[in-house]
Amino acid sequence: MINTLFSTTARAVAGLMVCVLLAACDEPAKASYSDAAVAFHPSDECHVCGMIIDGFPGPKGEVVERSGVKKFCSTAEMIGWWLQPENHHGDARLYVHDMGRSAWNAPADSHLINARDAFYVVGTRLKGAMGVVLASFSSQQAAEKLAAEQGGRVLRFSEIDQALLQQPEMSQANH
Repeated sequence: MINTLFSTTARAVAGLMVCVLLAACDEPAKASYSDAAVAFHPSDECHVCGMIIDGFPGPKGEVVERSGVKKFCSTAEMIGWWLQPENHHGDARLYVHDMGRSAWNAPADSHLINARDAFYVVGTRLKGAMGVVLASFSSQQAAEKLAAEQGGRVLRFSEIDQALLQQPEMSQANH
């Protein structure tokens, strides 16, 4: 009698454990997500043109979303991509290098800043990747200094549009 009771109880407990484990498997795994900027790597390709990003001087851009990170060989490539309505996503964070704290030929990933808050200098004689060169800065004073030294004008993120990005006279590409 005790063996039968023990055996029945053991089966019931085992069955209950199986049900608990199966119920736990039904919960979707919650992936961790960070909207922080990520480092660029030598093998990274531009999301727009497919070229190796590391091969160009000047600031780069990246869009960090829940679905992943898109990297761009220049700030202009990233902003041009972002200006297309189908690319606007609510959780996207946009980052660019702060050239006030980075060397032009080797922007430091430790100085990636919010692209929407940055100041941009357009029309300089500096070389960059493809198309218009937009030098990005966290400081308006640093942006104005570059514009005075290299030519160009200072813009905010909201002032940049597709028409500006397609002006050939603003393009100083070394490509």
